[in-house]
Amino acid sequence: MATIRQDDFIQSIADALQYISYYHPKDFIDAAHEAWEREESPAAKDALAQILINSRMCAEGRRPICQDTGIVTVILKIGMNVQWDAEMSVEDMVNEGVRRAYNLPDNKLRASILADPAGARKNTGDNTPAVIHMSLVPGDTVDVQVAAKGGGSEAKTKFAMLNPSDSVVDWVLEQVPKMGAGWCPPGILGIGIGGTADKAMLMAKEACMESIDIHELKARGPQNTAEELRLEIFDKVNELGIGAQGLGGLTTVLDIKIRDYPTHAANKPVAMIPNCAATRHAHFVLDGSGVADLPAPKLEDWPQVAREGGGEVKRVNLDEVTTEEAQSWKPGDTLLVSGTILTGRDAAHKRMTDMLSRGEELPVDLKGKFIYYVGPVDPVRDEPVGPAGPTTATRMDKFTDQMLAETGLMGMIGKAERGPEAVEAIRKHGAVYLIAVGGAAYLVSKAIRKSRVVAFEDLGMEAIHEFEVEDMPVTVAVDSRGESVHETGPREWQARIKGIPVTEA
Repeated sequence: MATIRQDDFIQSIADALQYISYYHPKDFIDAAHEAWEREESPAAKDALAQILINSRMCAEGRRPICQDTGIVTVILKIGMNVQWDAEMSVEDMVNEGVRRAYNLPDNKLRASILADPAGARKNTGDNTPAVIHMSLVPGDTVDVQVAAKGGGSEAKTKFAMLNPSDSVVDWVLEQVPKMGAGWCPPGILGIGIGGTADKAMLMAKEACMESIDIHELKARGPQNTAEELRLEIFDKVNELGIGAQGLGGLTTVLDIKIRDYPTHAANKPVAMIPNCAATRHAHFVLDGSGVADLPAPKLEDWPQVAREGGGEVKRVNLDEVTTEEAQSWKPGDTLLVSGTILTGRDAAHKRMTDMLSRGEELPVDLKGKFIYYVGPVDPVRDEPVGPAGPTTATRMDKFTDQMLAETGLMGMIGKAERGPEAVEAIRKHGAVYLIAVGGAAYLVSKAIRKSRVVAFEDLGMEAIHEFEVEDMPVTVAVDSRGESVHETGPREWQARIKGIPVTEA
């Protein structure tokens, strides 16, 4: 009979969350490297290179892979013979572990959790509470799965109660293009089939935590219906040509993971949850012998990858760029931008547009400026700012027309596509939209030389910062005429893929 001590459990949770903040699982590294080697789309290959370079930098520097350090999910299988040497409840111990991890001074993680979600949406300050699932099982150990799920990929979760005769494959192929690139492909799609709606969702989340093994499955062949579905969906999703960051390319998913459960004769519940390019999860077992052992991976596990570039790279000083120059940029152009940019995401945009609607003056001058959709991690040691990758731009779409019309804003920087409403506003006002690579937050932060909060300090990570950047890599996603690379890129590569083998190792 094992006795699990309170502090061992808390520290194991904290250590695991720190561990996954800067170490990709080796299976992900190997799969992303294989995808990079095969990729023929220059834009997608460069995005994959940035993801891999960022991953190695984070492992070396022990800093977060992504600025969105996630909402914590913990799945516990508690042996029925386990005894606890603890004064706190299991839920409270988990949350104390989260609190300890996210406030660690040497690698403070971003607090993203908001209480009163339908009302004040106030940040809890320590990323608690976690989402916890517990079950009692035979045995005398505690099996723990810990994940930190980014909001951009979680937002692309899909669910349907299909008819029993409906095709799961057809449903997935209908949903994936609707997800756009906000979930930061390439990654994993976790799919839960059966049970009830809540059971299907939990299975999809659990499936996201499994190791990537699609090529091994292809080599040995499927042994059941779920494995047949995995292979079919894997091939057909990649044939969509969406590619890394939605830029068009050969690899959109690195694996498809499926779990199923018996269901009612009248139902076929199906849930799908994507795991992004910052996939973060760990598994350990506590047996009463102490804190979980989480061995650091070897740096040799990371490939030495260099950005190859794809055509001309333009250097741009954003403090001097003219409207005419910005309007000459074309979708897919690679830029290295320097100068001053301002940050702002959901809460800041809501506050600014409310002020504009009331006729009030904004606390920052946006005329001729670029705004970067980002909520950075706090800096440590001598950093000007912590990891600072882009957030999903579509959440700012409803603000875009008013911001461009009333502030003189020249352009925006984010990740993933813009919706029709925002694209039309960009075209109407002759603005531009640029993207940075989601999943390369630490790499991006190295281009930020200075940072200071200039407005809305009470919003925490959503405050408006002023960044001074040097050679920050971005791609033109929507030009001043309203042409979007997220439409032209996947369309081109879907047509090309028909004659290219896209899934062989």
